Amino acid sequence: MDWNRNMLKISFFISMLFAGWIVSSCSISYSFSGSSIDYTKVSSISIKDFPNMAPLIYAPLSQKFTEALKDKYTRQTKLQVLRDGGDLDLEGEITSYTLTPQAVKEDAYASQTRLTITVRVRYTNRTNQEEDFEQTFSAYQEFSNDNTIDMVQDQLCELIISEIVDQIYNGTVANW
Repeated sequence: MDWNRNMLKISFFISMLFAGWIVSSCSISYSFSGSSIDYTKVSSISIKDFPNMAPLIYAPLSQKFTEALKDKYTRQTKLQVLRDGGDLDLEGEITSYTLTPQAVKEDAYASQTRLTITVRVRYTNRTNQEEDFEQTFSAYQEFSNDNTIDMVQDQLCELIISEIVDQIYNGTVANW
């Protein structure tokens, strides 16, 4: 009986040691900014202007997009945002701004239109070239043809820009 009790105590002790080892060897890291930046290696990001190269032009699109991108990195990271020479580098161009009819009615007119914006991005990480990429990001919003594009363009562009900026952020520093 004493032998069983001693074995039970030893088993319990070994189990507790093992559980303690597992807990101490695991580390959970969470960042409230949603970024996984090693600030000991990276302190700045350069964001160049993204010119609008799309055939259909919305004049303020380039400036609004570039400013939204800079604002995202300013608000969500500790990185210094520069024009040139950052540890990280973002550049590219707006390649498409298209309107596509959706939901055609019986009278052959569309009741909805889709506004799509596409941006090509070149990302360079000077501290880890394995993370470099060139990629296209795109987003869209639909609107009712009860409105003209002029009536909804500013609001739709703001939503689309926000979505594309989030995609770029996640693809560069969030490492989701």
